[in-house]
This record gives sequence, structure tokens and C-alpha cells, in this order.
Amino acid sequence: MAFFDLSLKELQIYRPDREEPADFDSFWKSTLDQARTFPLNATFEKVDYGLVAQETFDVTFNGFGGQPVKGWLILPTVRADGHPPLPCIVEFIGYGGGRQFGFDWLLWASAGYAHFVMDTRGQGSTWSPGDTPDLYADGGNAHYPGSMTKGILDPKHYYYRRVFTDAIRAIEAARSHDAVDATQIAVTGGSQGGGISIAAAGLVPDVVAAMPDVPFLCHYRRATELEDLYPYKEIGDYCHIHRDKVDVVFNTLSYFDGVNFAPRAKAKTLFSVGLMDKVCPPSTVYAAYNHWAGEKDIKVYPYNGHEGGQSYQTLEKVKFLKSIWK
Repeated sequence: MAFFDLSLKELQIYRPDREEPADFDSFWKSTLDQARTFPLNATFEKVDYGLVAQETFDVTFNGFGGQPVKGWLILPTVRADGHPPLPCIVEFIGYGGGRQFGFDWLLWASAGYAHFVMDTRGQGSTWSPGDTPDLYADGGNAHYPGSMTKGILDPKHYYYRRVFTDAIRAIEAARSHDAVDATQIAVTGGSQGGGISIAAAGLVPDVVAAMPDVPFLCHYRRATELEDLYPYKEIGDYCHIHRDKVDVVFNTLSYFDGVNFAPRAKAKTLFSVGLMDKVCPPSTVYAAYNHWAGEKDIKVYPYNGHEGGQSYQTLEKVKFLKSIWK
């Protein structure tokens, strides 16, 4: 690996003009209003994994189109009847991954918080198993293998409209549980999960904290022009074949760009970035970070790629939340 993007000094002031559709806010308001016409129907079924310090619940709730989405809720067992509700971290998963098993997500409950993990519809067969199909079939154009170009010719049918809506409903599902303090919600995730976190913080103004790690789904056009690694390359490969659809593609993506959600995000945030990250180039991360409206900080890992800070960043996130939830 080597440095390939802007210098750190240039990244710190990199604040590109945003290509935001005029109906961005109304698009998302109508999308979420429509989703809320379906009952949330969040259910929490206790699962016994033999753990003594955590309780695990298999979650199902209705996301986009009233379609069922899976998840986990993990709680520390020290929570007893009458104990005050807990702050909750809602976590989103990286590209291609699924929710795995409940015992794979023990960090935040071990730190004394509630932890809600959302499965990602249509994913979970690349590096970890998932359990949520993408049942949406209307308006699907021919797409490059993967998720990045599903429905990409129309924002109403684009794949991430469903995923981002699921994320908002996941926050609502977490808030519906009596062990969770509905006023104290943080969102987090790495790569795709980081991009979903940015969108969630932009769409849910009372989220108190956001922790996007090496976030994906930001500044799409620059990402596709700067590097040719997947998953962004799925978009480039689609445009390579569909030469007459380039403008349509990037118009659709503007409704789902973290750079356009960031100015709407008021939560305190802790980003992370690897300066040798060729999957999510650092300028795409800084494009969202520098547009963020709320109080913000970013941890920089100069000699790391898409793995970012890993355990070093996890420790930073623990300290960050402890400073908020004292």
C-alpha cells in the first residue's frame, strides 16, 4: 500500500460541492412516511447461548414495505427489574455480511449498554451469514452482480432506499424495547455500516451519537473515478456497459450519498479513516466528515487501508461513548 489520495492537509479542508436533488428532503419524508404506514411489529425472542453476562434476543421487525427484517438485541444481564433503561448502540453491517450469531456481538453489552444489530436485506452470503431476504421485485433493472446497481435507474427502486429505510425502522424497533432508553441512541458500523450510520444520523435528528468507521456510500462519483476496486467498481462496470446511463446513475446515487446526509446530522460523531484505504478512499470519507453539521472528531490511521483502526478504533469508540454517557 502507499498514499494515493490527497495529502492529510488537503483532506482536512476537502469540502466538495454537493450535488443534492431539489426534492431530497421530500423524497426521504415520503419514503419514511410510507414505511410507517405498516406496523413495526417488533418482536424479541430470547435465545439461550449459554452466556452468563449477556442476554440475547432474536429480533424481527417490519422494514421497508412492511417486509420482515432480522436483527439481534444483546443486553447485559446485570439489568434487573426496576433498573433504568439503557443507552443503546444500533449497529449496521459491512457490505456482503449478515448478522451472524448473537454471541458474535458482545462488546457493547459487556460495556453496559444495549446493543441492537440490524441484518442487511439481501446480503449475508459473502463473509458472514444473514437471514433477511430482499423481497422487493418492482422496478428492478438489469444490474451488475452485487447490490450497488440494483434499481439504480430510479431512486424509488434503488436498493439502498430499502436498506436506509430498514435502518430507520431498526432504530424505532430498538426504542420500542423497555430495556432501552429511547432518548439515548447511538449508531455505528464499518464500511457499508458506516455509510448506513451517516444516513441514519441524517434522517433521525435526535440520535445522540454516530460512529462511522471507514464509511462506504459517500462521494460516489469521486470514488468510482479514483479507484477501481469493488464494491464501488460495480457502479463503474455498470456504466462501462450502459454508456448512455451515466447521468441517470449518478442522479440516483445523489439521493443516497453520505455527503448529502451529513449536513443534516446533528449528533456528536467520531469518524475513522485509513489514509491508504483504496476501497473507500480517504477523500470520500472526508467529504462526508467535513460536511457534518454536529460536533465531530476523526481518528486517522495513516498506514492503514480499509481495515482502519480495528481494535485501536474500538477503544476510541468506547472512550467516546463513555464521555457522552457518563
